[in-house]
Amino acid sequence: MAESSRPVIGLTGPIGAGKSTVSRILGDLGCVVADSDSLARQALCDPKIHATLTRFWGGRVTNESGRIDREAIARIVFGNAAERRRLESVVHPYIDARRRELFQRAPLQTLACVIDAPLLFEAGLEAACDAVILVDAPLPLRVARMAQRGWPSGELTKREESQLPLDAKRARSDYVICNDGDLGSLTEQVRRTLTEILHTSRN
Repeated sequence: MAESSRPVIGLTGPIGAGKSTVSRILGDLGCVVADSDSLARQALCDPKIHATLTRFWGGRVTNESGRIDREAIARIVFGNAAERRRLESVVHPYIDARRRELFQRAPLQTLACVIDAPLLFEAGLEAACDAVILVDAPLPLRVARMAQRGWPSGELTKREESQLPLDAKRARSDYVICNDGDLGSLTEQVRRTLTEILHTSRN
């Protein structure tokens, strides 16, 4: 479902694969990127959403300054499908509205609109995309990357257990980019993939 004749690209991938790096490369190549994680953080600052979440879960989801504590929310929803759906019912409409606004304001020279979403398939967002790119990397490399960010052992696996299996995501993606080399190699993979998507969308 292209925005103003531009293809819409879904971008997803498992934790630690380097999706954010690919997102930045796509932006540098002339795409407009809607970062779902960033929009979700904005949503938690919205007064109406803040009020709804504190009504759901009380003061345990706010920090000392009264703002929504993302880690507290994560502890509640990870591994609990019912609580996750409650959160999504409040946050997803906000994200969808901001994403549409961003794409509608995209400059005329924009090559493509990118939906950057770690839970792209889980949220059903692939239906809005002309092509889906999955950024992948070997599990040991992903674990090592997250350990460098201070994640405790086992946390990556614990979080991914609540998501669609990675094999299923690969099967449902149109393109897979493997981020197991240097930045130059990754950039060239992204460039080739974007070129192919643009070529396909014009034919």
